[in-house]
Amino acid sequence: MNILNSIEPHGTNFISESERHGNARSLFWPWAAGNVSLLALSYGSFFLGFGISFWQATWAAIIGTVGSFILVGVSSIAGKRSNAPTMTLSRAAFGVKGNVLPGFLSYLVFVGWETVLVSLATLAAQTVFARLGHINHNVAGVLGFMVAAGLTVFGGVLGFHTIMRIQRWLTTATIILTVGYIALTIHKVNWHMVQSIHSGSRAGFIGAMILGITGIGLGWVNSAADYSRYLPRKTSTGGVIFWTVFGSSIVPVILVIYGALLAGSSKTLSNAIASDPIGALTTILPTWYLIPFAIVAILGLVGGAILDLYSSGITLVSIGLPVKRHVAASIDATIMLIGTIYFVWIAPNFSTPFQGFLITLGVPIAVWSTIFVADILMRKVDYAESELFSTTGRYGIYNFRSIGLVIVGTIVGWGFVTNSLASWLSWQGYFMGLIGGKSGAWAGANVGVIAALVIGFVGHVLLSRTRIKKQEAHNG
Repeated sequence: MNILNSIEPHGTNFISESERHGNARSLFWPWAAGNVSLLALSYGSFFLGFGISFWQATWAAIIGTVGSFILVGVSSIAGKRSNAPTMTLSRAAFGVKGNVLPGFLSYLVFVGWETVLVSLATLAAQTVFARLGHINHNVAGVLGFMVAAGLTVFGGVLGFHTIMRIQRWLTTATIILTVGYIALTIHKVNWHMVQSIHSGSRAGFIGAMILGITGIGLGWVNSAADYSRYLPRKTSTGGVIFWTVFGSSIVPVILVIYGALLAGSSKTLSNAIASDPIGALTTILPTWYLIPFAIVAILGLVGGAILDLYSSGITLVSIGLPVKRHVAASIDATIMLIGTIYFVWIAPNFSTPFQGFLITLGVPIAVWSTIFVADILMRKVDYAESELFSTTGRYGIYNFRSIGLVIVGTIVGWGFVTNSLASWLSWQGYFMGLIGGKSGAWAGANVGVIAALVIGFVGHVLLSRTRIKKQEAHNG
């Protein structure tokens, strides 16, 4: 009964004034926990894979990570101002029913990433215990799966207050154990080898920066307001942006840079990370630290999975499923569990095409994210709460301008993205001939993501500015 009483009752609705509490600093914990992951160490190797130097990788990590989380920070303002989840507030820009399009895309991203994170946590447990040699490979996987999936479902289904408590502990424990990893491996850094890496091209630098944008920060924009909506309306706007960006960015930036140092010091490690991002990191650890490593790997990945599961439940309700948030989250958890079992035990080669699928979704999500950010920046007054749930209100049923921008931005974006992760996505990059072709210098830069971001922001400002002014005139 106590667990049932702990379930958050809120879904897509607005939070009442009496339930709004806390301060901007409280946003540090969920965002830090969601992004304190050893996977960020592997991104250091991925960045160097663009043929750039350590210092270029460092700046790409800083600009890409912080820049993408600034979008998350601005999006968090909407929750503080109107105390509703992100995909409810998105109805103002797309129409009450028109928002089903970005809502469905966001839902696919959430479910996809929570499945990937729990799967990686399970695989990490398998790798660690296999190296210890005392536990059967499949038994180790089952143990890792039970811990990762159990914590994810527990936090994601129970909701906001449980998440805030869990994430504080996850953040603290993961940071301490991550510092331990750095202390035990820092002697592996060969500064001479790192410095000898030659600078790469502008295309390589931009490609690494875009990887930072899409792989670290951009996927969180569609859940930004889900956590700031419980803050009092008087909370500092600058504080909301700062603590969201700081909490989200500080650890990933440090880990990506340190990962680049490790990968730049050892070709063997760099090559191993390409095929086993988490497990490869154990090869430079002493055996006695493998259990703490397993803990930090699992907890770091679970922190992000919990946020994804919570927001996926809210998103599923926002696009029309007539159930409570915790029921929707339970449905998503079931899909996640089935996907993880398939990913880990049935189709071990599934990860490559699945990652291609997620990258492909990143283009339309990029368009939506800057439409949403532009919409927030142009609105001078709070949202009309009841009219976000009414097809006869000021926000209308469909905003075909925004829907059209998503379609146009996606077509352009896919045209400038090459996806080698899955053969069935080889049709992408149909505009690459304009900048050197699919095998040219810009082939791996994925500049279509930048095009999508620009089209969404500039397009919404130009096409919807007058519409927003008319909507807000009703508040008079």
